[in-house]
Amino acid sequence: MSLRKYITSKVFLRQVAIALTLVVLLVVLVLNLLSFITNHGQEIIVPNLANMTMDQVEKKLEDLDLDYVVLDTIDYNEEFAKFGVVLQEPKPGSKVKENRKIYLKINNDSYAYVELPDMIEKTFRQVEPNLKVLGLELGEVTYKPYLGKDMVLEMRINGKLVKPGTKVMKTTKIDLVLGDGKIGFEEESQDSLQSNYDKE
Repeated sequence: MSLRKYITSKVFLRQVAIALTLVVLLVVLVLNLLSFITNHGQEIIVPNLANMTMDQVEKKLEDLDLDYVVLDTIDYNEEFAKFGVVLQEPKPGSKVKENRKIYLKINNDSYAYVELPDMIEKTFRQVEPNLKVLGLELGEVTYKPYLGKDMVLEMRINGKLVKPGTKVMKTTKIDLVLGDGKIGFEEESQDSLQSNYDKE
């Protein structure tokens, strides 16, 4: 039988049809298998974990077949529970596959400590923004006689004198004693008057 006759024969055409059918079935089987392995179409909506404790997070995510990783604790925020979730990634409402890890940042149990900088003989204008940057609060401001006007002479906490380098908790109120800028001029005026009196 010639090649042309064989190619056009029913036997050859039947074998080609069978082969094509097998290829199509194999492709469909592979696609279904991949869909099953990757849970195609089975997505989980990430819950809002804000303010939940670790026990609550663990139970919630376990029920949803999700996992979690604590990345870090952040500075204490009184709006959240101690060791409660403050930030999460992916965000609430995101769609993920099962066993996906949710990355968390949790609230500390207290404010962090910062080192009190040397603010002595610096002006109030310089000191006030530095306190805010450090997370400290400006307390009572009082004045006493000193040549430098608005120059910081003392730092106090609850009436007690504190030195630069002291570690204090964030949000602590720092009371400042400033110079009133008058003593120099008063002394100069008095000396001038006395000098004029002596000449007379």
